[in-house]
Amino acid sequence: MQGTADTRLDQVRIGVAITGSHCTMGEVIPQIKRLHDAGAELYTIFSYSTDQTDNRFYRVENLKKEIHAITGHGIINSIVGAEPIGPQKLLDIIIVMPATGNSIAKFANGIVDTPALMAMKAQLRNQRPVVIAISTNDGLGLNLKNIGLLLNAKNIYFVPFRQDNPAEKCNSLQADMDLVVDTIAAALQGRQLQPVLLGPR
Repeated sequence: MQGTADTRLDQVRIGVAITGSHCTMGEVIPQIKRLHDAGAELYTIFSYSTDQTDNRFYRVENLKKEIHAITGHGIINSIVGAEPIGPQKLLDIIIVMPATGNSIAKFANGIVDTPALMAMKAQLRNQRPVVIAISTNDGLGLNLKNIGLLLNAKNIYFVPFRQDNPAEKCNSLQADMDLVVDTIAAALQGRQLQPVLLGPR
């Protein structure tokens, strides 16, 4: 029914792991608001790059204030802070949004050296879903093998993605952030939202 609130994620505990694709942050904040509006309880985890790097797209202090205003929770920004996600089973699902090529490569190869990666590892320890919203300039380059590994891994799901600028950045891949809520809802049911590979806008 038109105008009916989306309640598919009511009381679902979602970890939002944010890695350093700084230029994508303007698309991420509206999705965090959508997740909150869908009834989710949100906990944000920052990579070190996101936690420490002011840039031309945002100042870290302002970003933290904006996210806290939405979620009502503090930000996890240390490996020690993220580690309890596993043994305490704190989250139902994690969305990595945006997921940089660097974080994807490390995750695919078992490297855990940021709070975001620790949260992802901790979630898989519990055989609970991790959703990846990719944002990388080398998705069809050096990182393609890592994306392939994760596409075939248990309990890992992808927000459907496309080449965002094939004429000028032919290896660049970008998740369609408007599909974040749908992807999470499907992943909670053990399904990958399809199609994974999207055509041009």
